[in-house]
Amino acid sequence: MLGSPIAHSLSPTLHTAAYRELGLSGWSYEAIECDEAGLPGLLASLGPDWAGLSLTMPLKRAVLPLLDRADPLVTVVGGANTVLLTGNECSGYNTDVPGLVAALDETGVGVDGPVLMLGGGATACAAIAALRQAGASAVTAAVRNPATAGALAAAAERVGLPLRMVSFGPGPDREEWLAESAARRWPLLLSTVPAGAADGYADLVAAGALTAAAVFDVLYHPWPTRLAGAAGAAGSTVIGGFSLLLHQAAEQVRLMTGRPAPVEAMRAAGLARLAART
Repeated sequence: MLGSPIAHSLSPTLHTAAYRELGLSGWSYEAIECDEAGLPGLLASLGPDWAGLSLTMPLKRAVLPLLDRADPLVTVVGGANTVLLTGNECSGYNTDVPGLVAALDETGVGVDGPVLMLGGGATACAAIAALRQAGASAVTAAVRNPATAGALAAAAERVGLPLRMVSFGPGPDREEWLAESAARRWPLLLSTVPAGAADGYADLVAAGALTAAAVFDVLYHPWPTRLAGAAGAAGSTVIGGFSLLLHQAAEQVRLMTGRPAPVEAMRAAGLARLAART
């Protein structure tokens, strides 16, 4: 698992549980602190005993020019969170998309209308493709600077999902679209922003100024986030980031080992680790 910062990652717990359940006693999985500058050298240093890598921020886009081959979904979303190492070839994949779809399916949340999404980074780009697969008709994305969210706009265009970008922070533009939102109930509110960034939206949900049938926050620790807590109190179905992490990791295990992932064993191990942290 590569990224920066990386010490908090739950991925080693999930993957190690999978290897144990599958009887892969010779396999191991570790978290390695690595930023964009260090990625080329680290990739070049890996020997034949390495099966693959998981990538988190800020590496999902930085890895693209270093790949020998990219799965079509990587091109669609503009980011890879998984690298398979076979021979001398690095192949990129994106498991965030199927992971997000599986998280929605698991909780029975249907997305048959417009979605409100917070954020415009790499996770949001993957979410665009997942929402298209799940049946969303359009996405309104609240981003800090619509002028610099070109990757998000490009991903939406590639999957054919209508996208409206609005201001994330206070200002006339936000007041305008929030006023429109007050008259509707979103089928889904999806937050892809870092811890604390959605707290203002949690206040809106708590006040009844923003309502959604379901709220999906991609964070998983600490849990619940203020947004998740407000949504639950308001009667919304709440989906946490652990479900996304679990299912995207399960797809990584399948890709790296060639065997179906033991999802329930991974879930039990991950939840136990989270409980210990709490």
